[in-house]
Amino acid sequence: MARTKLQKPSSNRTETVQQPTPPMQDEDNVELSGSDMPSNGSDVEIQEPDATELELERLVFGDSEGFREGIKNFSTSQEVEIAYEDVEEDGGPEGLNDADVAELFFTDTRPLDSGHTSKVAGEESDEESEHSRDPPAWIDSDDERIVISLASAPRLRKLRESAAEDTVSGREYARRLRRQYELLHPVPEWAIMAQEQSLKRRKLSNGDVASLERESSVEDVDTDDDTPSAPPLARLLQDASGLVRRSDNSSGKKRKLRSEVLDIQRLKDISGVQPSAISSLCFHPKLPLLLSSGPASTLYLHHITSSPPASRSNPLLTSLHIKRTPLTTTAFHPTDSRIFLSARRRYFYVWNLESGRVEKITRVYGQQHEQRSMERFKISADGRLVALLGSARKGGGVLNILDAHTLQWTCQARVESRGGIAEFEWWSDSRGLCIAGKSGEITEWNVDQQQTVARWQDEGAVGTTTIALGGDSGQAKGLIGRDRWVVVGSSSGIVNVYDRRAWLAEPAKDKNSSPVPAQPKPIRTLDHLTTPVSHLNFSPDGQLLAMASRWKKDALRLVHLPSCTVYRNWPTAGTPLGRISSLAFGAGHDGSELLAVANDAGKIRLWEIRA
Repeated sequence: MARTKLQKPSSNRTETVQQPTPPMQDEDNVELSGSDMPSNGSDVEIQEPDATELELERLVFGDSEGFREGIKNFSTSQEVEIAYEDVEEDGGPEGLNDADVAELFFTDTRPLDSGHTSKVAGEESDEESEHSRDPPAWIDSDDERIVISLASAPRLRKLRESAAEDTVSGREYARRLRRQYELLHPVPEWAIMAQEQSLKRRKLSNGDVASLERESSVEDVDTDDDTPSAPPLARLLQDASGLVRRSDNSSGKKRKLRSEVLDIQRLKDISGVQPSAISSLCFHPKLPLLLSSGPASTLYLHHITSSPPASRSNPLLTSLHIKRTPLTTTAFHPTDSRIFLSARRRYFYVWNLESGRVEKITRVYGQQHEQRSMERFKISADGRLVALLGSARKGGGVLNILDAHTLQWTCQARVESRGGIAEFEWWSDSRGLCIAGKSGEITEWNVDQQQTVARWQDEGAVGTTTIALGGDSGQAKGLIGRDRWVVVGSSSGIVNVYDRRAWLAEPAKDKNSSPVPAQPKPIRTLDHLTTPVSHLNFSPDGQLLAMASRWKKDALRLVHLPSCTVYRNWPTAGTPLGRISSLAFGAGHDGSELLAVANDAGKIRLWEIRA
């Protein structure tokens, strides 16, 4: 049998094939096979693969039969099935060379959830398909079976919607926690601006230009001359139905606060941080507006959105900047749309919101020498008069009374007190003023009679700093007004509380005698502040008294009247008050009251006091 031998390629990479030669025979005439022949290293003989090698080759590289079976099993749908019945020896499929390409492919337009899936997709386990339809990870079905008591834990009581509510489900508890978090952490300014810009673009694309003009109510006015002007806010005050507040309680009953424990909840802070300390805060008596100002010469007007849900954190409506005028006192006029602004200057401003005009009042005719600064003023409750604190003179002080409409001087109140006037306050019926001297002498001055009707001494007064009136005595026309409570603060941190109704209950000895004792006794002396008292404010209904000191951080206390007890549950050690520079009470939603506290860092915190 002839065997073919291949010669190993030489160095010059040429290949030669030798002709078959007859087998060699030895002397014994024995034929030598290729494996027995001596090799000189130049010839290699290729043997046929055995069964093991063929099986291994089939497993690794496959063969035509396995390829054909795999193609038959792979099918994307019952409509399309490609069968290979025969394979040429060269490995190519028979009959496909002449087929149209469009016949080999198709587009599946069925929805994913139709249930008609391919054979490979159908091999997915039921467990995996069921897992893909699971709810989000933060939703737990066990929350409905959990019962949580809100009244048992003091830190959870603020989540209650009423005082009688106690237990809620787990899902409701999570919803209230989320709502409380949104109140404490309002939406960032950049997110609000992005939403507004997106809304404006949509309105412009729809051609709604009129509604876009109504929304652009935030206007900053930078005045360069002595008579600044501002765009009017008549559209805001007339068209915005959200600015209307009901003054009456929905139940028609007067709410009563509990003593010792106060139901108070923090609301969203006033948006923005002012560039300086806030020296003046004032709530509008009828509209949900808050006025704030400070030494930065800018007045800010915010809309208070205390009623839920609050989409924005008390947005800024407008602002007014007056150059080189560090504002000290700003106040709403109680009956019209004017705002009074003053600084340590010989003039003050009156801003009319309806017309947008800012009027400058430069002098008090006839009293220029006693009115060198107009930084401190107060408007009467009926809006008729404005009291200006005049320059201090030796042995006492003066108050100039102006007509709030004509801004002309009407009368003057003089008091004899060592060191001058510390503070003054209008009676609630606007018929007179209560004037506190720095030496502790209190003067009751009647505007109609233009004379002093009573004078009394604060007990233990050491440098009187402030005075406040509140509550209702129940008398139709009292000799010293209708206010029941009068509180006096001193530089030692002591606050004396007096009940004026007890004074008026005692019959007068004669017509010329004073209705007030010369040295009355306070019904309560509060010593919870250790630094000079800088702020004393009553709530509108007279049931709460806020006393604070700007000389110490977090120096604020709330007092319940008539029990004269200080609330022990608020403020807490974690209440973010800071050094208080101003505070104010206002009417809230559904008969509640609001408390705004400003600090020297330019921040305004807001709380709601519930019944």
